[in-house]
Amino acid sequence: MKILTSCFFILASLAHAEVRLPAFFADKMVLQQDIPVPVWGWADAGEAVTVAFAGQTKATQADEKGKWIVKLDPLAASAEPREMQIGSRVIKDVFVGEVWLASGQSNMGFPVGSAHNAEQSLAKAADPLLRFCTVQNATAAEPQQELRGKWEASDPTTAKGFSAVAYFFARDLRAKLGVPVAILHSSWGGTPAQAWVSMDALHESPPFENYVKSYDAALAKHRDVLAKPEMMTKYREDLAQWQKEVAPAFNEAMKAWNAGPKTTPKPVPARPEPANPDPMDIPSPSSRPGTPSVIFNAKIAPLAGYAMRGALWYQGEANASGGIEYRKLLPRLIGDWRKRWAQGDFPFLIVQLSSWDMDTKPAPQHHWPVLREAQAMTAKSVPNCALAVSIDVGDPKDVHPKGKEPVGQRLALAARKLAYGEASLVASGPVFREAKAEGATMRVRFDEIGSGLTIGQAPWRAAGDAQWPQDRLVGFILAGEDGQWHDAEAKIEGDSVIVTSAAVAKPVAVRYAWANSPRCNLYNREGLPAVPFRIDVK
Repeated sequence: MKILTSCFFILASLAHAEVRLPAFFADKMVLQQDIPVPVWGWADAGEAVTVAFAGQTKATQADEKGKWIVKLDPLAASAEPREMQIGSRVIKDVFVGEVWLASGQSNMGFPVGSAHNAEQSLAKAADPLLRFCTVQNATAAEPQQELRGKWEASDPTTAKGFSAVAYFFARDLRAKLGVPVAILHSSWGGTPAQAWVSMDALHESPPFENYVKSYDAALAKHRDVLAKPEMMTKYREDLAQWQKEVAPAFNEAMKAWNAGPKTTPKPVPARPEPANPDPMDIPSPSSRPGTPSVIFNAKIAPLAGYAMRGALWYQGEANASGGIEYRKLLPRLIGDWRKRWAQGDFPFLIVQLSSWDMDTKPAPQHHWPVLREAQAMTAKSVPNCALAVSIDVGDPKDVHPKGKEPVGQRLALAARKLAYGEASLVASGPVFREAKAEGATMRVRFDEIGSGLTIGQAPWRAAGDAQWPQDRLVGFILAGEDGQWHDAEAKIEGDSVIVTSAAVAKPVAVRYAWANSPRCNLYNREGLPAVPFRIDVK
């Protein structure tokens, strides 16, 4: 009996000692250097948990809900693969270096394997000190604690699926800093910003009432579906039938259409794809969730608190028709994430939308310039933010341009200046300062001119997209008191550009690169493009 009793207590102790960890506390992870590093997980209520790493040992106890957390003291960068002991768990091959979160929609998710220079880049991708943890797509009605994802070291095989923008950013930081660099990659194509913000933040004063109402309505439907599981059973059956009977022919038609000149209407399926009855779930395999907060709940909330240096954000296409609202929505998202991480105003780097669309609409109806303007306003007004301009490396015929390397490089420049103390580094192209009418001309002055203004050329151009002029500036337009816009001539004069138009005798307003796909070639001599602007801001 004593032997049996002893065995029972040993087995109970072993079961009790096991802890559960989020997916990102796992082999190959990278910890952020120089700041306290939270480590957390779950165990039985009241369970004692010990975390040991790099000569530190921290002990705590799980609370009544089973959650526990410790904070490691700031760690020095290390490329030595070490082990972290958490209770009875052992995490192997752990580095310490720089960690960044990369998020947004499809242009952030766009993989290295599809980038314009994929073959050359992948041939050099073997770097065990560059690591990615890519979060799998999911939605949730409420903030979650766990997610799906795993750490991978960069090599020619794994890097194919890495975010190209984030990879080139991390690669450049690795070369400059000489420490391990890691990316927490959590993006989702076609998704709007409001899906990446918590409901708490959307409720803040002044509330985004339209999104609050949208969430409440979706939650009511979600609960109805939970109460009637036969609704989801029917949806799955209908979807399986559609994928068998309709999807193959439709997919072939779409493949042919995408590869052709697009002179015919976009194909439509023989019958519509079944719609998911739960708006808190993924709408359908070919659709993206737009319900407010559902992506934040599943793909950001579980990450919140993982020590990192800052965030990269490449999103806006799905909000392009709401540029005015985005002036408030993006700052709200930034503030929300910073609050969740409790690391102060960590660096937040914004990629400004590239060129896309052939600009067949009149200039006042262009949506993308207004969204770009909102991104630039946010970078200027919100502390510790920076903007990476990508307008010169877009593709007018494809919303997913392949030239991702320049975008990652420009983000790395911004990070070096904002996060790593290179104060004198030229990390931005020319930024509008002021404009003054001088008779029949408009003088436009710029900041961030580096070693001087110049006529530049994009480092990458889409196939079939003509080069910009190299003998004159393009991209400026002028308006007089009648409010009519006219193409203008422009020339560089010191830190200024002098803008004129034969059609405008007394200019009152000037714009630059104000179109969905503008032809624009103002740069500084460091090769960075000017930020699009207008002085008639509404």
